[in-house]
Amino acid sequence: MTMAMVRGTPSYSFVTFHRSFAQFRNLTSETKQGDHDHPTKNLDAKDCNFIREICRITRTKPRWEYTLHSLYPSFNFSDSSFFLLYLNHQNNAFLSLRFFHWLCSCCGFSPDQSSCNALFCVLVDAGACKAAKSLLDCPDFTPEPSSLECYIQCLSSAGMVEDAVDMLKGVGFCPSVATWNASVLGCLRAGRTDLVWTLYEQMMESGVVASINVETVGYLIMAFCAENKALKGYELLRELLENGLHPDNVVFNALISGFCKERQYAGVSEILHIMIANKCNPDIFTYQEIIDGLLKRKNSEGFRVFNDLKDRGYFPDRVMYTTVIKGLCEMGWLGEARKLWFEMIKKGLQPNEYTYNVMMHGYCKIGDLVEARKIFEDMHCRGYTETAVSYSTMISGLCLHGRTDEALSLFEEMFQKGIVCDLITYNSLIKGLCNKGELVKATKLLSELLEQGLEPSVFSFNPLIKGLCEVGDTQGAIRLWKDMHERHLEPTASTHDYIITGLCIEGNSAQGMEWLLNMLSWKLKPQEQTFEYLINSLSQEDRLDDILVVLDFMFRIGYRLKENTIHSLVSKFSRDHFHFPDLCLEKILERN
Repeated sequence: MTMAMVRGTPSYSFVTFHRSFAQFRNLTSETKQGDHDHPTKNLDAKDCNFIREICRITRTKPRWEYTLHSLYPSFNFSDSSFFLLYLNHQNNAFLSLRFFHWLCSCCGFSPDQSSCNALFCVLVDAGACKAAKSLLDCPDFTPEPSSLECYIQCLSSAGMVEDAVDMLKGVGFCPSVATWNASVLGCLRAGRTDLVWTLYEQMMESGVVASINVETVGYLIMAFCAENKALKGYELLRELLENGLHPDNVVFNALISGFCKERQYAGVSEILHIMIANKCNPDIFTYQEIIDGLLKRKNSEGFRVFNDLKDRGYFPDRVMYTTVIKGLCEMGWLGEARKLWFEMIKKGLQPNEYTYNVMMHGYCKIGDLVEARKIFEDMHCRGYTETAVSYSTMISGLCLHGRTDEALSLFEEMFQKGIVCDLITYNSLIKGLCNKGELVKATKLLSELLEQGLEPSVFSFNPLIKGLCEVGDTQGAIRLWKDMHERHLEPTASTHDYIITGLCIEGNSAQGMEWLLNMLSWKLKPQEQTFEYLINSLSQEDRLDDILVVLDFMFRIGYRLKENTIHSLVSKFSRDHFHFPDLCLEKILERN
């Protein structure tokens, strides 16, 4: 990618609504304070005391819209200069908008360009993007270019990136690089890298490309990393460096995270060397990315880097300790995780709720439910709020190891303490009960989940479908599958595997064949075992033509037949009364 770049960001000052009011700063009051005791007397729209009184009324009096006009029947509220002064004194964007709408609907106020633009700036400065957007529908109102730029930046920071991109497309002038950068950053934060490239194309077309700076290119590098294209981001970094430009550490950290995600650890090392060579010393956040990236992929090198950091005098914070503890738990290194747990406490870093849950999950994963329970109880004894997350972690661990009675006891405890159960809690219990064959209880929980108004997931249905197929109630499983479909939940490949296997066990190979064909048409990949079950079932019913179809699909996927299945098929197809082509027989043997 080639682009012209400059060293600095062009200076850009935000235009506030106070500039719009500069013309009114030297106005003096023409009426005295005492005049407000007689609201029927002539009032001056430029009287500051009167304006302050109106501001006070609209700020403190409920339902002022029904009384204000009657309080000052002789005053001309439609005077545009009065509204501008009101804006200057009110200092509340939403009250100003409310007053604006009242003027328009009840006082015959026809807002001019200056009134609309001033209110537009007030709303933008307050971050009220949607309210500012409503003003764009006012007849004959076109915001000033500087106001529009502020609005676009406001949209971007508020996450309304599609609106920002649309505004930039039809703005009618070339915005500053600062506005483009704000929009690109907004798209990055929203995870919309597609819009990042749309904006970049617009920048190229608008002619602002000559002013693109190191900040812009840094965002493009981050976009590549977000799309798992760290190498392209690295190439762009090299181009930056060759032009004598140096991005900040956030860009380097994004590249490190990207290379870790793609398991390109040589790239991580290269970025570190580049940072040091260019005097961009890696900070604690740089090492955080390295450690997190390595441990997420169960690479013990992350733990070594962490220990090396401590040896070199770095002081990891609670976030880094929790990151490492989580990584160690995922790798099953509970002993090392426990050491770090006590080490961080000794250093005065108290574990937070997330740290507790990480340790609890680690113990549950290896089946040490006694230690998990101790962590669970210690967490609550130390004053942490009892939440659905901590209970769900414990319930999931108990269910994983078949201790559903204890899990149900904790589930009841949640209700007694008024803790709202979430979907994860229900799904863990449903799966645990199904694994123990307690399908009635699991079905009851699914019904309860729906009654509570929770939206079920595929994982709410899958364990029940599997369980019903295993006990021979495949038609009941199919009814659940239809229920999933009606709820717009996409069944997984395993859902279909369970049903096909269940149908084959029941001797219903014809329906099993239909399900397989549907499954393949939906681009779902059956398990090898599913093919084996279906072939054996079809073989028992002498459906030899269907077997050939199944074999063709099986071989295309890359599966092989088990040896006993091969012998059975050779025997079946070699019978005198079935004219099976030798080529097909050779193909079966060849593929295996």
